[in-house]
This record gives sequence, structure tokens and C-alpha cells, in this order.
Amino acid sequence: MVKRFDHVTIVVEDIAGAKAFSAVLGFAEAMSVVISGEKFADYMGVPGIKAEHVTLVLEDASPRTEVQLLKYLYPAPLPDAHIRDLHKLGFNHICFAVDDIEAEVAKLTACGFKTRNKIMDFHSRRLVFIEGPEGVTIELAQWV
Repeated sequence: MVKRFDHVTIVVEDIAGAKAFSAVLGFAEAMSVVISGEKFADYMGVPGIKAEHVTLVLEDASPRTEVQLLKYLYPAPLPDAHIRDLHKLGFNHICFAVDDIEAEVAKLTACGFKTRNKIMDFHSRRLVFIEGPEGVTIELAQWV
């Protein structure tokens, strides 16, 4: 039986930009290593892998909440031409709960990040989509 959510990993080219975006949301860098070698190649199914792996942790969150960033040094990452299309099959978005959605949107937009829509009310929540690192959709939800 699953106990809890552990982490999500996002493959990025601009690791500094992804860390900056995550910092605005309250994530701090906990670890940064380069992964490579046969063990990681076998586990990931990526022959010859060499990648920068950064673990970001949401400060003061319990249970621990991680976003992991992976920047491939080898091989070159494959682009996803449909990353912004929310009607495609597969991964759609990740959502983080917030206390004050307007304040979070204001912080993000002040740092140059873009919302994908206006804040809407749905199922006892106020919701908004943000364009995250590499076009990954990040949703913020404020329970009301």
C-alpha cells in the first residue's frame, strides 16, 4: 500500500531557472550530485547517462516534499513538443496547495513567471495554472 507521495522529477535544460522558479514557491536545494555509470544507466534505462541531479525540498513541509531536477549532460534530452498541451495522454500537471493563491501568483509574476489562466473556483478550491520549468504545468490550489 502506498504511504504518501515522495517526489516528482522534472527534466530541465535550464537548471538555474528551474531552481529560481522553485525557490519562489519555497523550495530549497538539499542536494546536488552528478549521476552516471552502469548502475544509473540500468536503473533509468538510459545507456551512458550522465546528468546533474538536484533535490529541492519544500521548507517546513511535513511530510517531506521533494521536487527533483534532472539536467542531462549525456545523452541530450528529448524535447516534448506537446508539454503544454493538457489534452495529451500521460503526465498532465502537478499541483501544490497554498494558503494564499493571490500572494503566490503575485510573487511568481513579479519574478517573470506566467500564469496560464485566471484564478478559478472549483471543488472547494481556488485554482490557477503556472507555466513552470521547461513548460511543465504547475497548478496552485487554495482550499476554501
